[in-house]
Amino acid sequence: MKKVLGHLFYILLLSSCSSNDGTGPIGVSELPEDSKEEPIDETPLIADEDLLDLTQEETFKYFWDFAETNSGAARERYHPSNPSNDPLTVTTGGTGFGLMAILVGVERGFITKDQAVVRLGKILGFLESADRFHGAWPHWLDGSSGQVKPFSALDDGGDLVETAFLAQGLICIKEYFKNGSIDEKALADKADELWKGVEWDWYTQNKNALYWHWSPNHNFEINFELKGYNEVLIAYIMAAASPDYSITKEVYTNGWASNGNFTSAETKYNLPLLVDHAGNSPYGGPLFWAHYSYLGLNPKSLSDAYVDYWDVSVNHSKINYLYCEENPKNYTDYGEDCWGLTASYTRNNDGSLGYNAHSPSNDTGVISPTAAISSMPYTPEESMRALHYFYKNKDKLLGPAGFYDAFSPQNNFWVAEAYLAIDQGPQIIMIENYRSGLLWNLFMQNEEVQNGLTKLGFSFL
Repeated sequence: MKKVLGHLFYILLLSSCSSNDGTGPIGVSELPEDSKEEPIDETPLIADEDLLDLTQEETFKYFWDFAETNSGAARERYHPSNPSNDPLTVTTGGTGFGLMAILVGVERGFITKDQAVVRLGKILGFLESADRFHGAWPHWLDGSSGQVKPFSALDDGGDLVETAFLAQGLICIKEYFKNGSIDEKALADKADELWKGVEWDWYTQNKNALYWHWSPNHNFEINFELKGYNEVLIAYIMAAASPDYSITKEVYTNGWASNGNFTSAETKYNLPLLVDHAGNSPYGGPLFWAHYSYLGLNPKSLSDAYVDYWDVSVNHSKINYLYCEENPKNYTDYGEDCWGLTASYTRNNDGSLGYNAHSPSNDTGVISPTAAISSMPYTPEESMRALHYFYKNKDKLLGPAGFYDAFSPQNNFWVAEAYLAIDQGPQIIMIENYRSGLLWNLFMQNEEVQNGLTKLGFSFL
């Protein structure tokens, strides 16, 4: 499932209130005349910093305790009630998120650096021996063999977007360990070698755009061109950064930017959307579009000839929040502390577990906690309120690997008691970027990344 997103938004929906029906006994008050009703205690159940610590530590378990056993890489999904469900399927993009999450785990003291080096060495060894297609990894791999697991009938080869998410994590590993011990430097060198082996230019078909898939069995039959605005910007940054398989600026200009035609004059809630979220104007698409490419790539002061990507991401997140606050469909619990629409597990009409790219234009009453949590750098106050809501309902929403993927107060507080790697990863990473800028700093200090951004005409910190 291609970049599904959304965990945090189900947890915001459980506020309750009581009313006095006026039918109680009436008597003479013996209280002093100036006495007042005891105010309702609205003190948070937990301090903000403690809640951020807890959320990161619990979410980290997805990539540490529940990783695929053979490879150490991230499982596509984990269902606590049925751990044998798809235990061998490794997700390439989610593994890239997991690499970054492990660095957070070291910095926050969840594991030691030595433990991280051992696990990361195992993961990189697996990636080195796994199936690759002109350097690109497939969407899914078998964790026991490293062989491709087809994502669909035609998608049984290289997946350039998943590979870009992985490469983002590999660069952070390189930068984090490059000045360390002999073992740490060897790990950094291996991470550097792996991402630099991707033949990004092959995926242009000798045209001025990148294409998502190539298969030795089906060639470029899917023919999916990477154009913005969505989650694929990082693929162009990585492709431009490659020292051996780089793309030209024209590939970026014609591909991602559509020669400037991906901008938008739409506004909502007096906020300019700035870019065309195809099929989702004027509210914006699912919120993972504001997360996946920006886990390492710092959107602060990041701009090209067309837009400022910080403004794009902040406005996208605020519009998503304001839509839920407005709650035009009158869904239960939607409001200032229960919000967040993105791709995630969902509730089907018959109550079964499904998957959906939730957004204001595709709102089914399902909140994904990852949407609000992963937007923490863009909407810190709004995201923190949502996080407190999720925690207040922790008996329903907090499981063994963090907050569950989705929930629906509208449907008797239905909860998807399941996890997806691509939803859990952005939470721990973006909280850390909000707190310390760790992953942003690592990625942006990389020399090849800076060269690639300069080549494409970006301004950046």
